[in-house]
Amino acid sequence: MAGMTNDQTGGVFSASSNSAFKSQLNKIYGWYVGGFLAFVIVLAVLEQMGLPRNWIGYIFLAATVLLYAGIGVMSRTNDAAEYYVAGRRVPAMYNGMATGADWMSAASFIGMAGTLYLTGYGGRAFIMGWTGGYCLVALFLAPYLRKFGQFTIPDFLGARYDGNLPRLIGIFAAILCSFVYVVAQIYGVGLITTRLTGVAFELGIFLGLGGILVCSFLGGMRAVTWTQVAQYIILIVAYLIPVIWLSVKQTSVPIPQLVYGYQLEKVSAKEKVLIDDPKEKEVIAAFKARADGFGEKLKDVKAAMAADTEAATKKLADLKAANGPVAEIAAAEKALAALPKDEESAKKAWAKGKADNEARARPLGGMPRHAAQYAGDPNGDAKAKETFDVSRRNFMALVFCLMVGTAALPHILMRYYTTPSVKQARSSVTWSLFFIFLLYFTAPALAVLVKYEIFTVLVGTPFDKLPAWVSQWAAVDPTLLSLVDINKDGLLQLGEMRIGGDIIVLATPEIGGLPYVISGMVAAGGLAAALSTADGLLLTIANALSHDLYYKMIDPNASAQRRVAISKLLLLVVALAAAYVAAQKPADILFLVSAAFSFAAASFFPALTLGIFWKRATKWGAVLGMVGGLGVTMYYMVTTQPWLRGIFNVTSPVELWWGIQPISAGVFGVPLGFAIIIVVSLLTPAPRREIQDLVEHVRYPSIAGDMDTRAA
Repeated sequence: MAGMTNDQTGGVFSASSNSAFKSQLNKIYGWYVGGFLAFVIVLAVLEQMGLPRNWIGYIFLAATVLLYAGIGVMSRTNDAAEYYVAGRRVPAMYNGMATGADWMSAASFIGMAGTLYLTGYGGRAFIMGWTGGYCLVALFLAPYLRKFGQFTIPDFLGARYDGNLPRLIGIFAAILCSFVYVVAQIYGVGLITTRLTGVAFELGIFLGLGGILVCSFLGGMRAVTWTQVAQYIILIVAYLIPVIWLSVKQTSVPIPQLVYGYQLEKVSAKEKVLIDDPKEKEVIAAFKARADGFGEKLKDVKAAMAADTEAATKKLADLKAANGPVAEIAAAEKALAALPKDEESAKKAWAKGKADNEARARPLGGMPRHAAQYAGDPNGDAKAKETFDVSRRNFMALVFCLMVGTAALPHILMRYYTTPSVKQARSSVTWSLFFIFLLYFTAPALAVLVKYEIFTVLVGTPFDKLPAWVSQWAAVDPTLLSLVDINKDGLLQLGEMRIGGDIIVLATPEIGGLPYVISGMVAAGGLAAALSTADGLLLTIANALSHDLYYKMIDPNASAQRRVAISKLLLLVVALAAAYVAAQKPADILFLVSAAFSFAAASFFPALTLGIFWKRATKWGAVLGMVGGLGVTMYYMVTTQPWLRGIFNVTSPVELWWGIQPISAGVFGVPLGFAIIIVVSLLTPAPRREIQDLVEHVRYPSIAGDMDTRAA
């Protein structure tokens, strides 16, 4: 990065200087790849020589964060064009790589393979939706938005719909979906940093936050872009190596995508064995008994509380009277202190316990058969048919929301403002798809290979002979991995293990028996994925506030330096607020990310596509369409999603519309947004002739010359 001087990363290029710049980029990143691989090899040698594991974690964390910080320092700028859109000169391939890193967040890197592991075929909705979304970006949005030549999505809405009200609603929507998304990334940062260093989760969040801020704070889009290229290289190498190793270990074939189907057949056969295993049935019966016990308590909460308190008090008194072991006395005291203090908390705790145990009182630990397309049976009884229809409906709804949400995410669309031309914007989308494909094509194979490893190696192992990584991950967070010998046979059954999807990728090297240095590299890759997306999201929020709200609506005469300074200040405030929310562990990463997609889809997609392709779309149509689409999406989530119901104190019974889960709430908001915009636009006066002409020019540049030149 040292070779990137200020004159090369700023200003307008000639063709020759652009070519020289690309050549220098190739050289710099070539050395960077070689240096990274050499760094990993040196650490591997040091590990064999006795370097402690925690030191490897510290070194990986420090080296990667310092690297990103160095790029941020060398790319610092106060120039508005550089800060907001990297001077509009990022070559297509590198912009595609940066977009890939920006896109492959903690959800993609950490969560996707985990979701595929836990849900099987159902998890493919994420791959289909996210990949299809990029096709929509390429066809309908990226090149046309680039022709408009604005800095941000709210900027486009203000210009296209001729007023500050559409811009203001765009600012609110951009902040909402980006903030929800960035909370998920910072949660991922805390999880990975904790695993790397062993520090508390809350401290891990703020350690990782330093790496996020130093890039986006100092250099805006310019620093973020070149950092994201470096982060993509780390994350894709880190993702591929453990999967290739597992593939070689299990099949001797180093291409996991080729052996995916072969291993899936083995997993399906093992699932049948586990479903019929008497030991697994014992576990199911034990969890069902626990669930029934909680159900009995809920019938008379007051009496159950008194009985529990009496039993816990008696046990503690008996231990003290018998001069029992200190550890048992401490455990009894802790159990007594942990009892619910009032009827309301007892109801919540026991209802949760009942639901958790009922979920585990099912074959395969509650997981569906990996190759089963949908739940239920289309040829079964009425209930099985209904279950099948609802499952299929939710799959398609999720694909739709993710696809449309991808095409409307502000931090992704902003990336295509950074290319030198419209042609490069189109090419950049192609490169983005390629770089994203490398990970997405591998995730299904990773999920199956890990599942085969757990089914055949871990299940049936005595508890006292389980690998060390099991206890280490359980110590990080019991919600991510917990074991209980519920049938008291001393052997681990599949139903006795609860594993969270968020650790599947991070634990893959240890599951495969690789050296710990590879685990550190994978954690560094996950950290790169989370940091890269967090950078882009924080920049989107700060830019919406500083450029669209402050500069465009409050102080149009503000200097570029003042605008950039305000953006940096706001970025810091937003980052700290997001870190605080993430520290509360609000929900799982995948739900937070998917909620952001539904918000983006409902608020932006109808207004953007109609604004580009229908010149008759009016200001009031867009305003009411965005408010209506986002409003119904938020309403559905708040009334149906457990965590949000608790936040907003919703006590009414959950009523799902057509059985659609809250993760896909955007499926209601998007069509409503389109309908409102079309109807209201037809009932209100047409936009000014200048705006209609602008839409014509953007769609058909030959009418009025080369719009590329005009937008540059």
